[in-house]
Amino acid sequence: MTSRDMDLRACPMGTWEAADALPHPRLRPGVLAYRGFRLALNRPRLRLEAPISAATLVLAFEEHPITLTRSDRPDRPLRRMSVLSGLRTCATLAGHGGRLYGVEVSLAPWMAFALFDADQSDLAAESVDPLLLPGGRIAALTDALAEAPCWQHRFRMLDAALAAWADTGPRPAPQIVRAWTLLSRSGGTLPIPRLADDVGWGVRQLEHRFQQQIGQRPKAAARVLRMQRARRQLARGRSQGAVAAACGFYDQAHLCREFKAMTGLTPTAFMEGRASLPGGGPPVDRLPGETTSLVLAG
Repeated sequence: MTSRDMDLRACPMGTWEAADALPHPRLRPGVLAYRGFRLALNRPRLRLEAPISAATLVLAFEEHPITLTRSDRPDRPLRRMSVLSGLRTCATLAGHGGRLYGVEVSLAPWMAFALFDADQSDLAAESVDPLLLPGGRIAALTDALAEAPCWQHRFRMLDAALAAWADTGPRPAPQIVRAWTLLSRSGGTLPIPRLADDVGWGVRQLEHRFQQQIGQRPKAAARVLRMQRARRQLARGRSQGAVAAACGFYDQAHLCREFKAMTGLTPTAFMEGRASLPGGGPPVDRLPGETTSLVLAG
């Protein structure tokens, strides 16, 4: 990996830095992106994390906990330092005291199934501490990453570790990988019966295996993909009516209902909140080219 493969941004005052990189081509499209982060802010930070089409692995190098509160379980917050989460249809509030240091890996859900040999519906239902998974290899990798001299070296270490784990882990069904790829390319608009026909399965078989290896049934996953596409287009300035028509919603009212159900905010409130963010701060979005997050307090 060369310096041209990494985008490094940092505050001149030293309060934050972020390093973004793509994984080695061998790992794509299963491994989507790497982000290294270090925050030393003098204030707490609260972010609204909208549902995204990825599983997420966060490895913390220091003991600064994050409080995670799902919008569908507001009375059950979780405190984690390192986190492994699956594909979700609801928003999450992520709060911390202003200090964080670690790395985040975004994964296609089927790759998370292969890497961690975990039923993805379990990870969709509840975030886990990846350092407690059997075998201890994630804990060992986290320690090694923390000791590495720079972000480039850390990303090379991630490439090597994830490639080795993918080679020895369970193989996701080719039909699931293809179904996820087709559904993603359509932005969640491909009818589920047609998707099942394309991969040669019945709808019920597709639903069962999809939930195991992706984390949601195809219809629920399609909702996440449609909403992610809608946020992306709204961020580019398209009207809500045009976005609704382009992204497979019945009408603008349907888009607004879905947006509020999945994020807790209307499209207007979400986009206005993003527009009010001051420039020059730490990066907000979790996936390259996507509109995933909103800072609520800081």
